[in-house]
Amino acid sequence: MSYESAWLNADIPCSVAGLKGVESILLKVDHAAAGKEERIIETAVHETARAVKELFGTAAEEKRITATDEITSGRNASDGRIDILLELVGEPALDTDGAYRISYNSAASRAEVKAGTARGLLYGSFRLTFLFKMVSSLNELSEESVPASPLRMLNHWDNMDGSIERGYSGKSFFFRDDSIIIDDRTEAYVRMIASVGINSCVINNVNVRTAATRLITADYRSDLKKLAGIFEKYGVDLYLSLNFAAPIEIGGLNTCDPLDGQVRSWWKEVLDDLFSDVPQLKGFLIKADSEGRPGPFTYGRDHAQGANMLADIIAPYGGIIIWRCFVYNCKQDWRDTKTDRARAQYDNFKPLDGKFSDNVILQIKNGPMDFQPREPVSPLFGGLKDTHQMIEFQIAQEYTGQQKHVCFLIPEFKEILGFKTYIRDKEGRPIKDDTVCDIVTGRTFKNKNCGMAAVTNTGDDANWTGHDLAAANLYGFGRLCFNPALTAEDIEKEWITLTFGDDKEVFLTVSYILSTSWPTYEKYSSPLGVGWMVNPGNHYGPNVDGYEFSEWGTYHRSDSRGMGVERGKDGTGYIGQYNEPNSSLYEKLETCPDELLLFMHHVPYTYRLHSGKTVIQYIYDSHYEGAEEAHRMRDSWIGLKGRIKENVYERVLERLNIQADSADEWRDTICSYYREKSGIPDEKGRI
Repeated sequence: MSYESAWLNADIPCSVAGLKGVESILLKVDHAAAGKEERIIETAVHETARAVKELFGTAAEEKRITATDEITSGRNASDGRIDILLELVGEPALDTDGAYRISYNSAASRAEVKAGTARGLLYGSFRLTFLFKMVSSLNELSEESVPASPLRMLNHWDNMDGSIERGYSGKSFFFRDDSIIIDDRTEAYVRMIASVGINSCVINNVNVRTAATRLITADYRSDLKKLAGIFEKYGVDLYLSLNFAAPIEIGGLNTCDPLDGQVRSWWKEVLDDLFSDVPQLKGFLIKADSEGRPGPFTYGRDHAQGANMLADIIAPYGGIIIWRCFVYNCKQDWRDTKTDRARAQYDNFKPLDGKFSDNVILQIKNGPMDFQPREPVSPLFGGLKDTHQMIEFQIAQEYTGQQKHVCFLIPEFKEILGFKTYIRDKEGRPIKDDTVCDIVTGRTFKNKNCGMAAVTNTGDDANWTGHDLAAANLYGFGRLCFNPALTAEDIEKEWITLTFGDDKEVFLTVSYILSTSWPTYEKYSSPLGVGWMVNPGNHYGPNVDGYEFSEWGTYHRSDSRGMGVERGKDGTGYIGQYNEPNSSLYEKLETCPDELLLFMHHVPYTYRLHSGKTVIQYIYDSHYEGAEEAHRMRDSWIGLKGRIKENVYERVLERLNIQADSADEWRDTICSYYREKSGIPDEKGRI
C-alpha cells in the first residue's frame, strides 16, 4: 500500500529567501564513534543529503573532516548556495542525549548543526530541514534544544493478526497473520517518529494475546533482530509488551507466581537468550491485574514483587520494565456508591512507593479513568515520592472521535503537564518543581528513568493517521516530549506549515479548526467532566447509560433531581487523594472548577455554575454550541477547495461531514435524555 510523508512533506519548498541550494555537507566528529553511534551519524548525513535533494533538486557533495582538521571557508553567499556542517562535539552544554544547536555562520556561508551525541546530530539535522521550510532568512537558522523528557515513547496496540485494538487508521504495519512485517514502510515510519524526537517504541499490544506472547521465543528472533536494526539506525529503542502469564501459556508451567523459583528460572532462561540475540532490545511494557489480564495478585503478591522479579533479570542488560498503573476493581454494582474505579491507580500503587527496583518505571495514565475528553489529573502524580514515573497519554482518539472527528489534543496535554501537584519531600517541605511536567521529565526527583508515552494513532492507511488532521497529534506529542515549553499554538503553527506550506488562507483555516476542535468535541459530547456517555464496546457515538449500570463502574449517576458522581468526603473519598490545596479546591463546591464539577460532585440540575448558568441549561447550551461549531469547521474547510491537494481535501471533507452529523446526533440524544430525565425545559425552547 502506498503512503504519504505526513509532515516530512517533500512537496513543501524551502522558504528561505534567496537560498538556491547546498554546495556540500561536511561531517566532523571530534571523538571516535562506533557501533550504534556510528550508524545514527550516518543516518544524519543521509537524511541531510535527502533533504537537500528534495528541497533544491540537486545533490550536495558529502565530505568527512577529521577531528584535527580546520574547517576553511572559501565560500560566500553571493551565488545563493551554502554549506551544511554536522559536527559531533565534546561540549558540556550538549552532553544530554539528543541535545543539539543550530546556527548560521554568515562569514562562512554555512548552516551548522552541533551535538554532543549521535541522536542529537540526527535530531538537529531533521530540525534544520524543518527550519528551511519555516523561516524566511538564513539568520533565523538559530535554535538550541535539550530534550526535556528522557523517554519519549509510543505504545502500539497492534495485534499479530494485523488488527489494532482501538486503531482508527487501517491495519498494523508491524504484523500480519502472526508474522512480523519488514518492508520500506517500516523504515519510513521509524524515520517519521525519529524526526520529532521519539526515542522509544513498543510495537505490540499491551493487552497481549497468546500469539504476541510468542514474540519472545526463538520463532521470531530473526525478524526482531532485523526490526531492531532499523530502529537502531534512527536512535529509537525497541520495547515489547510482555505477558505476565507467559510461563503458563508458552512455558508449560502451572503457575506464574513471581516468587516461585521455577517461574524465575524460566523467565531468566528466556530473557537471557532474547537479550543475547537481540542486544538492541531495551525492555518491556507490562499490564497486569487489570481487565482480566493475569498478574501477581493471583498469588497474593503485589505489583512491586511482580515487576521487580523481571527487572532484576534484565538489569544486567540495561533493560527497563515499564509497569502500567491502569488497574482497577472492575466488578462494581451500580448501587454501590463507595467503590470508585477512579481511586484504583492511587490505592494500588501509593502503598508501594519506594519498593520498586531502580530499573522499573510506573506508567501512569494522565487521568484516573480512561482518556476521556476531560478528566482531572491522576493524583498518583504528587502521591509518589520514591518511584520512577512516566505519564501515559492517548493520541489514538478512542473517546475523542476515533479519528473520524478532528480533536487536537495538545492543548489538553499542555494543561495536564502544567498541573501543580503540590508534592512535598519526605520531610514535608514543598518542592519547587512540582508540576506533572517536572515529575515526568526528571526535574522533581533528579532522575532519568522517567518520561512520556502515548498510545499511538497510526496504521497502514495512506496518510498514516486516517484523518489527515490527526497527524497533528502525533507530531505534537513528539515535540511536546522534547520541549514541553512549546505552546500548543507553536506546535500547531509548525505542523500546518510543514504539512500544507505557507498559503495564508490554508494556515488560518486549519489553525482555526485545530484550535477549536478539543473544546468543540467536549461541548457536544461530555461537558463538565462527566465522560463515558458512549456506546459500549466500540466507545463511539452517544449512549447516556451505555456503561452506567455495567460492571465496569458508574459515571454520571443521573436521576430526576441531579447528576454527577460524589467523590468528596461524603462520597467515595477520591478527592482526598490529592495534596493540599488541590484537595480542598475540589472538595468545596464553591471552588471546584466548572469543567470538572460532575466528575467530583453530584449536584442538582438547578445548581448554578460560576458562569451563572444552571447545570441543565449549560448541558443544553453546550451541546447546541458544539454542534454548531462542528458545522462551522466543516464549512470553513470547504473554502479551501483548490488550494490543497485534491485527495487530502476530499479525505478531510468526508470526515468533517461525519463529524457534523455525529455532533448533531450527540446534541439531540443528550439533550432529549436530560429534558426527559430532569423535567426542566430548555430556556431557549429548542428541545
